[in-house]
Amino acid sequence: MAKPLILASTSPYKKKLLERLKISFTCASPNTNEQPTSNEKPQALALRLAQEKALAVAKSHPEAIIIGSDQVGQHNGNILNKPGNFDHAFKQLSAQSGQTVYFHSAIAVVSTLKTGEISKKTALNTTKVVFKGLTNQQIEHYLKTEQTFDCAGSFKSEGLGISLFSRIESSDPTSLIGLPLISLCSILEDFGFEILSTKKE
Repeated sequence: MAKPLILASTSPYKKKLLERLKISFTCASPNTNEQPTSNEKPQALALRLAQEKALAVAKSHPEAIIIGSDQVGQHNGNILNKPGNFDHAFKQLSAQSGQTVYFHSAIAVVSTLKTGEISKKTALNTTKVVFKGLTNQQIEHYLKTEQTFDCAGSFKSEGLGISLFSRIESSDPTSLIGLPLISLCSILEDFGFEILSTKKE
């Protein structure tokens, strides 16, 4: 029988994404520090945080397979934070207008072996987002409609946010939402968790 699956996140967006796979899982908060270290690159930050989240939950759930994930936005070499309010979101979208922004989505899947050792696999997917030239009125209308103050980059690509872009380049359409499912399916199968299994639990 396959080990239980735990998503090391309380994000409703990631939970909804994982539900697409029609598999049984629970969620747990990793309670980790998400601050970057000095001179840490966005890709390295995303991978480190994904691993730290998975390992934090694995400590209290050694019987399970744990999925950790993290996404880091990057604009002009700078890391994008969650805006938190309308004014910060407006400034963030204004700065991204007509610009190219990169979103690095990392996953880490860990499982505790009978020996006590940790088995771990990671993946990183980068999505290139090219924003349209946006007017102040368009940005204001968008933010009043979706209120994306808890989203890095100040948009939801699965909603009206898709209208902000002129182009998206990615090997995984779910990566921009925060959980690259193509890579995740492959890794889970490496751990013996069959996504398309016809066997009953």
